Amino acid sequence: MLLTILLVGCSTDGKVQTVPAVTQSQFLAPPDDLRDVRYCEVIPAFRRGTMLTLEVYNTLGLNDCPADLWNALDEQDLSATYDAQAIKLNGPRYWVVNDIAARGTTATGGIADFGGIEMKFVATIDISIREARRLDAAPYAETEVQRTTTFFYRAGNQVYELLSPEGDIYRMQSYSQIVNPALAIADLETLTSQLNLPEGWQYQTRTLTEDTELIADGLAYVITDDLLNTYQKVTP
Repeated sequence: MLLTILLVGCSTDGKVQTVPAVTQSQFLAPPDDLRDVRYCEVIPAFRRGTMLTLEVYNTLGLNDCPADLWNALDEQDLSATYDAQAIKLNGPRYWVVNDIAARGTTATGGIADFGGIEMKFVATIDISIREARRLDAAPYAETEVQRTTTFFYRAGNQVYELLSPEGDIYRMQSYSQIVNPALAIADLETLTSQLNLPEGWQYQTRTLTEDTELIADGLAYVITDDLLNTYQKVTP
C-alpha cells in the first residue's frame, strides 16, 4: 500500500485509536521554522468489510524520528503485532513549509510507541479497498483529504510546484527520502531531472516575494510525485 499522502492536521472525529496508547515520555518542541525539519509517520490500516480505516501517527512535537530506531522498524512485524491489514512506514519526510496551524481534534490524540519512537495519533481516514488500490498505482492522481490546516510559506523562501495540463498548481508541502534516501532540500530546485512527469505536466521553482498561505478549510486536494513528495492544490 502506498498511502503516503500527508495527513497531519486531519480530524480524528472522536474515533478511538486501535494501537494501544502509552504515557508520553518524549518531547521535542517544533522550531519556529519547520522548513527542512525531519518527521515520520506510521499508518496502520484496519479492514472493516470492504473498507479500510487508516490511523495516522506522526512524530512532530515528540522527536525527530531517530534513524537507528526508524530503520529497525518492519512493516510486516508491526502488522502482526497490531493485527492490521497492513502498515505503511511513511518516512523519513521533511517539511518545506515554514509553519503549520491545525484546527480540529488533533490536539487530543493519544501517544503510541513504535519500536521506541513515540508518535501522536493525528487522524483516521476511511477509504474503500478499491480506492486504496487506485492510490497505490497512481502518482500525480488527486486525492481528497479531510483536514483543516494552514501552511505558511514566508517571503524569501523557495517554493516547489507542479503544474497540471489543466492549469492547476500543486505546491510541495514535504519531500520524501522513501524512494531516494539521498534526496535533500538543495536538490529540489532541479528536481525535474529526477521526475518522470506525465505528458503535459511541468515542475517549477520560484522564490516568494511575500508571505503566502496554503489553506485547507475542511478539504485538501493532494497529490504525490513518483518520488513520493507531497503537494497540495493551490486554490483561489
